[in-house]
Amino acid sequence: MSDVESWLAALEERHLANLTRSELTRALRALSSCYVERRDRLAQGAALEGAGKRAAFALFYGPLHFLTVSHVVRALGAQERTLREIVDLGCGTGAAGAAWSLACNRPPSIAAIDRSAWAVQEANWTYRHFALRGRAATGDITRMPLRVDQRSGILLAYAVNELSREGRAVLLEQIIDRARAGAAVLIVEPIARRGVDWWDEWRSGLISEGARTDEWRFSTPVPPLLRSIAKGAGLDPRELTARTISKI
Repeated sequence: MSDVESWLAALEERHLANLTRSELTRALRALSSCYVERRDRLAQGAALEGAGKRAAFALFYGPLHFLTVSHVVRALGAQERTLREIVDLGCGTGAAGAAWSLACNRPPSIAAIDRSAWAVQEANWTYRHFALRGRAATGDITRMPLRVDQRSGILLAYAVNELSREGRAVLLEQIIDRARAGAAVLIVEPIARRGVDWWDEWRSGLISEGARTDEWRFSTPVPPLLRSIAKGAGLDPRELTARTISKI
């Protein structure tokens, strides 16, 4: 069994201990609706309301983010850069930060922040499972100073769109400043552009500091567990897709 297969099996055992498959399916439908139709509620933490949505996020979206970021990192050649640490802002369950670290020739440590205490607990569990040097803590990523340098990577995976407009503006200034100072930057979001009016401003600001933008479609088989969960909720993840702003 591969490390990823072992992780997925552990996630299934962890999050289906107190939920039936039908309850998980209903929760995933509600979570998907929140992302697609009610994105204005994301800044209030609607995606992680209730045990069902949290389990659906951890079991479905977390692994999808892990697989997508793994492919993105390798496509960008980011695994070749020697980093001391990855600063994962809005870490969620820690899947994206773990993916970047594990893809590297020498896995860097992870310093992660999320506003959700549940997500922080899950992220720390993820790091332990993969035997990574990482620690997640609760906090507001728009208010914390970024103390990073050329040996650091800043990750914002599926996080910027869940911030308030004011919070995004403050954070963008910090990210541009740290990119100018030599830190690696990777911002990952879904390809869908609905409700993402901030993207062009972030792209322009970071391109001026040497960043690039890409859209990705990876025709990679999705693991059976994810296919099964998705089918029950009427979803069909045939490929892994994302768009990125990066300065590696």
